[in-house]
Amino acid sequence: MKGDIIVVEEHHVKVAGKIAPSLVEKIKNKGKRYTITVSGESGSGKSETGKAIADELEKEGIKSVLLGQDDYFVLPPKSNDAKRREDPEWLGPHVEVKMDLMDQNLKDAIDGKNEIVKPLIDYNQNSVEDEVINLEGIQVVIAEGTYTALLKNVDTKVFIARNRIDTLEHRQKRNRGKEVGDPFIEQVLITEHKIIAGHKQLADFVITKDYELEIK
Repeated sequence: MKGDIIVVEEHHVKVAGKIAPSLVEKIKNKGKRYTITVSGESGSGKSETGKAIADELEKEGIKSVLLGQDDYFVLPPKSNDAKRREDPEWLGPHVEVKMDLMDQNLKDAIDGKNEIVKPLIDYNQNSVEDEVINLEGIQVVIAEGTYTALLKNVDTKVFIARNRIDTLEHRQKRNRGKEVGDPFIEQVLITEHKIIAGHKQLADFVITKDYELEIK
């Protein structure tokens, strides 16, 4: 998403340094592009962890591309927030996010297409445009986002088990649209927590609230 700044910190690198090496042989042996998802609650570090995994794989000569679920929302951020406030049903993966399109982009990558067309949201302009991603030379596609554990065309799933209390400091740092402290947003985060509570069980790797790694 345009306007997002990803700051990879030591704890992201540390956990990625444990995940990536365990995937190298699987990636090389698959024969097709490999797909990874990083899911978890808002502000849990999904983008940063996805980028850190990509960086670690790069050290092994494996090139990756990162897809962010934020780009797949039906509406851009300000419009989506307004829609949520007027419609209590406008929340969740099968309502406000184009999960089918994200899954199709992953399938196209696995099937060997050299490019995919995906949405690109401009946070500051509150707009959506198309973006063409060149996949030539790309061996891994990493999809990160709250609900990405639900995607079907995935080889390895990573889940970050941090709730809105654990992520408060990170959310305060980025403070998109002054969302921290907004009672409505806090209720949204509580609802999202309930929606993805069981997604931990879908993961191959679980990152704890202290950013330690559990391998299932």
